[in-house]
Amino acid sequence: MDTIIRAVIGYFILLLVVRLLKRRAGSQMTLFEFVLVFLIGGVIILATVGQDRSVTNCTCAVIAVGFVHRCVAWAKSRSAKLGTLIDGTPLVLIKQGVWQEDVVHGMGIRPEDVAAAARGRGITSLNDVDYAVLERNGGISIVPKT
Repeated sequence: MDTIIRAVIGYFILLLVVRLLKRRAGSQMTLFEFVLVFLIGGVIILATVGQDRSVTNCTCAVIAVGFVHRCVAWAKSRSAKLGTLIDGTPLVLIKQGVWQEDVVHGMGIRPEDVAAAARGRGITSLNDVDYAVLERNGGISIVPKT
């Protein structure tokens, strides 16, 4: 039972840490950020299983984390406020062609990240972008000028 409690607490600690990190798309994460996420996960696993590293104990921890994750996903689908708390909200990076400096700086987004998203939409210049939105999942949506 101790392992399950530690696994649940570890899940919420990991969720909090990842939520506090700057939002970026997985394809835009640097090697450093990947290492950080995996290292935090490894530390949580070590704290969860403690000295009992049996297959049964580890299986119970994985099942507990999976169950808690499904419960949180279900709760997010039922409550918009909880979804916003856990996943955040979309943030406008460029509004009618004007950079929103406070948002860009606060989220640690570089112009190169937005330019890469624009190129993915076939837009060669950021001057042709009307809106750029940092989505909840970390992706950048681009709306070209008409």
